[in-house]
Amino acid sequence: MTSSPKVSVARRGLLLVLSSPSGAGKTTLSRELLKADFGIAISVSVTTRKPRPGEADGCDYIFCDQAAFERMRDAGELLEWASVHGHLYGTPNAAVMDLLAAGKDVLFDIDWQGAQQLKERAPEDLVRVFILPPSAAALEQRLKTRAQDDAAVVVRRIAAASAEIAHWAEYEYVIINEDIGVSLAGLRAILAAERLRRSRQQGLADFVRELQSGL
Repeated sequence: MTSSPKVSVARRGLLLVLSSPSGAGKTTLSRELLKADFGIAISVSVTTRKPRPGEADGCDYIFCDQAAFERMRDAGELLEWASVHGHLYGTPNAAVMDLLAAGKDVLFDIDWQGAQQLKERAPEDLVRVFILPPSAAALEQRLKTRAQDDAAVVVRRIAAASAEIAHWAEYEYVIINEDIGVSLAGLRAILAAERLRRSRQQGLADFVRELQSGL
């Protein structure tokens, strides 16, 4: 028995942004989504902060000094950039736009400042998800137990959390991250629905015309 050919409709990629206060789980969710969905690639940010234990240059982040970062920024090579907790972060422009044009989806683990800039630069391609912790106590506990920062940095991140959370209403979707499995399922549902938006399926008009011509 001959199987029918698989239908393929050309699609423009999307920019999936995850934002949250430090400790709410966006980085963990990003990693789990990348393992579960091979159709999306992570945008590797440039940053002036030092690598944390286990982080690899060019994989987790592109680490550079402030002078190099400012040269990239001033040359227009960054799609977005922001100062977060005393360090600079930014997204290299060319690689992301090439992926979009090729129909690939790109995942961003960035804060609200970067998300606002992406909204200005690529509003039609953008899907924003804000990750909230289940409680203030849970957020504080996560920051203290992940052991990535010293006590002074943890205190500063907790103090900044309220101001960061204040931007939740700017996002199309909000996930309260109490259980990572449930949150991941919600995130994958958002991604599946956004991939099916008519405006992103660039080859749909041609498909429909061909379909009608055969009736």
